[in-house]
Amino acid sequence: MSDDHLSCALNFELPADGQLPEWVELIPAPGTNYRIDGRDGRHWFMRDPQAVIQQSQNQQRDIVGDWEHASELKAPKGEEAPAAFWIKELEQRNGAIWGRIEFTPRGEESVRNKEYRYLSPVFDYHRTTLEIYRLKSVGLTNKHNLYLSALNQEQTQPNQPEENPMLLSEAIRKALGLPEGATEEDATALIAARNQELQTAKNQAQTPSLDKFVPRTDYDTAMNRANDAETKLQTHLTTARNQEVEELVGQAVKDGKIAPASKDYYITACNQENGVENFKKFIETAPVIGADSNLDGKKPKDDAATAMNAEEKQIAAMFGNSAEDLAEFGK
Repeated sequence: MSDDHLSCALNFELPADGQLPEWVELIPAPGTNYRIDGRDGRHWFMRDPQAVIQQSQNQQRDIVGDWEHASELKAPKGEEAPAAFWIKELEQRNGAIWGRIEFTPRGEESVRNKEYRYLSPVFDYHRTTLEIYRLKSVGLTNKHNLYLSALNQEQTQPNQPEENPMLLSEAIRKALGLPEGATEEDATALIAARNQELQTAKNQAQTPSLDKFVPRTDYDTAMNRANDAETKLQTHLTTARNQEVEELVGQAVKDGKIAPASKDYYITACNQENGVENFKKFIETAPVIGADSNLDGKKPKDDAATAMNAEEKQIAAMFGNSAEDLAEFGK
């Protein structure tokens, strides 16, 4: 878990009479929900003051008190950062952390001469939870009226090290689609850009481009026309297909390839997918199953009458009568 080392924006005033206190308040007692508010608007949490004390004392050295946070700002650059006092002991008092201090001669002189009257602690806290876990150092300062801490104020100067950028939590980084190592500044810039894009989109929505959008009424009208045209086309195709099937099957009946009683069956088959093509292939190879009756409206020959005439001739011959006699007297 990443950590920040920042000076708390809470300063404590030393006695105005120049007297040297033995015990001073270093971190105030938390308020509601264990929250400690800074004058600059930021806040932290301290749920377990005793754990903070224990972690601070695990450094196995006295905690330094300096001038204007020189230990945090000048010492890393190799510059002089003398101690004004040392914190020899820590204890909890009603949720606050107090320290017993021992001044150096120079530090004692600064306080007695009222050159410095305020204390500003520097503590470590977890970046994601904002939980304070260790007191790092304390500085003598005269900037008690500033809401920003002295440490942060010094870091804005050109020759001072810049504050480490605050990294995003993994969940927020992934949600925004940012790469690893992205900072709060990256997230802020991305959100601002997306807000601008959203506003631009809203403005464009009020006057949409005609090459991408059409009025709803025009769209509905065009769709209705298209649907009507498609329906008419489908009706025309269906009628033409039915006529083709009827003619095809009817011709097969005439050709004797299928029985008249099977006509409806073959019409239904032709209306299936690939039915017409399959029926045509069938007709090409199907044998003739019924010869032409040759009726076609013709009057059939009177075979019975022809047979009777022959009998009449035979009878007439037997009895010596003519066919005309039999026809006249045999009716």
